[in-house]
Amino acid sequence: MEMSVKEPGSPASHATRDVVVGMLFVGLLFFILGFVTWLNGSLVPFLKIVCGLNNFQALWVTFAFYIAYTVMALPAAAVLRRTGYKNGMTIGLGVMGLGALLFIPAAQSTRYELFLAALFTLATGMTLMQTAINPYIVCIGPRDSAAMRISIMGLFNKGAGVIVPLIFASLMLADIDDFSHTALASLDAATRAALGRRLAFPYGCMAGLLFAIMVFIHFSSLRDIPPEGDEPGAAVRGAAVRGPDVLQFPQLVLGALALFAYVGVEVIAADTIGLYGHELSVANFGVLTSYTMVCMVLGYLVGVVAIPRWLSQQRALLLSALAGVLFTIGVVTGSTRADGISQALLGWAGIAPVPDSVMCLALLGLANAMVWPAIWPLALQGLGRHTASGSAVLIMAICGGAVLPLLYGHLSDLATPRAAYWLLLPCYLLIFWYAAHGHKLRSWR
Repeated sequence: MEMSVKEPGSPASHATRDVVVGMLFVGLLFFILGFVTWLNGSLVPFLKIVCGLNNFQALWVTFAFYIAYTVMALPAAAVLRRTGYKNGMTIGLGVMGLGALLFIPAAQSTRYELFLAALFTLATGMTLMQTAINPYIVCIGPRDSAAMRISIMGLFNKGAGVIVPLIFASLMLADIDDFSHTALASLDAATRAALGRRLAFPYGCMAGLLFAIMVFIHFSSLRDIPPEGDEPGAAVRGAAVRGPDVLQFPQLVLGALALFAYVGVEVIAADTIGLYGHELSVANFGVLTSYTMVCMVLGYLVGVVAIPRWLSQQRALLLSALAGVLFTIGVVTGSTRADGISQALLGWAGIAPVPDSVMCLALLGLANAMVWPAIWPLALQGLGRHTASGSAVLIMAICGGAVLPLLYGHLSDLATPRAAYWLLLPCYLLIFWYAAHGHKLRSWR
């Protein structure tokens, strides 16, 4: 029994301390990523008003933001190979700070293309950050508990998503909720420009904070980790397959497709709920993203507690996909007036009720929460020295957040915002197939 005690200076205690310290630092970075990312849910309806846009045009916000992950993922992987994970995180924070600074001239001019350029620059820095911190969390500890560690990181990320819409709404939308659709549509150019200039100060503060954290991480004690070596047999498998090295792994390529679908539905659930609430004349539509984020936080808590003790990563993914199917049906068939679901779930907390259809859209956050944590370790399993490149491929799949919300916006303008949510159904079915079968494949033959 005495032999099992970890002495303060033992290798085991040092390893545990390194994991905890690493998770604290990376948790801070996940919070920052969440803070910046989930601003979009409130930014979309705000810029729709300021720039006089339809739904399709307004959702170019998500396109400009998430397409950067595809365009910049491979360059980010190249940077990481030269700099390592820690320096890559530092560079990513610097690029994010530059993107936040670009919001100042965009806000002063209220030119939509400048807002999109600023968002693309922000997301470029975030691409480098994501390419570094996701494999870092997977590799820093035991592989079978990787989804649990990513779930903890998700609490930081989505916790920021709960806070950000509330702050944004109080600063930017305080006197907008009271206006009708007709009144907002008839705002003159000077009033729209004045609304747009409100963005300059908060994004200037964000830039300063990002640069400060960049310096903090650079001089921190965060331990870098070396690239993974090959697992036994990996070289043999790789030699038997033609084509780019990283594309030899079906579990990775199919995992990237599942992530493409997942990020699309996650962004639709979080970033269009404000637009949908505005369509239904829901009060305080600017804070509805917080409803989705609260559901995601609850889902991550389930992941932290249940994985891997009671739920395997694969089973968590299956259940998440099934829940996504059920809640999607609830969005498109639930009432747009009655609020029984939110009264039952939130009434005890004194939170303002929302129509059932809107609440089902928010509950998609619960379905989505464990998808990202479960797909990453399943997709990277067995990649060995290809892990960094595999991570870049998975990061490229984040472009689902660019393509699918834009398609949703087009469909919502052609039909109705509610009917357009049928787009989510095939996405969840693809995720279900990957959980049930796709992640097990180890050869294309």
